[in-house]
Amino acid sequence: MRIAVAGTHRAGKSTLIDELSDLLPDYVTVEEPYHQLEEEGYAFAAPPSVDDFEAQLARSIADLDEAPRDVLFDRCPVDFIGYLLAHEDHDAFDLDVWLPRVRSVLRKLDLIVLVGIEQPDRIALSASEDEELRLSVDEQLKELLLTDAHALGVEVLEVEGSPRARAKQVLEHLERSLVP
Repeated sequence: MRIAVAGTHRAGKSTLIDELSDLLPDYVTVEEPYHQLEEEGYAFAAPPSVDDFEAQLARSIADLDEAPRDVLFDRCPVDFIGYLLAHEDHDAFDLDVWLPRVRSVLRKLDLIVLVGIEQPDRIALSASEDEELRLSVDEQLKELLLTDAHALGVEVLEVEGSPRARAKQVLEHLERSLVP
């Protein structure tokens, strides 16, 4: 199966990917586009610009296009749409231009696991982190994925709890999906 783990920053995505990698040793893990681009020398603005998020969106689409079976993605195109819609310069982003490509590539995913911000929040943030952006992205992702406001048409599993509990929820979902 092709599984993407989505969520705002500092929500527990990478920790869940680590747990799932241990439990699904035959799966390949694809690092999030930010790190891929950074390793290639892409210079991100601080904070990232609309162009920076569009570059990550394009890389995420390319990653899905080239994906093998049995893969875990740290982020997917919907993550970057969430960031772009929450960005202070969101008017510079034309969602309608990207939607056909995103819908097409999302068909290659079997599941998006949404790691949302829990109440109370499990993640301690530093004073330098943008809590408002984090909350806005979380809200955008829930709108995009749970209400399917843009007809993305992908199966979504929202998880909660400890990293181990989240991984268990994913495994149980996979087991149910495999039952004829």
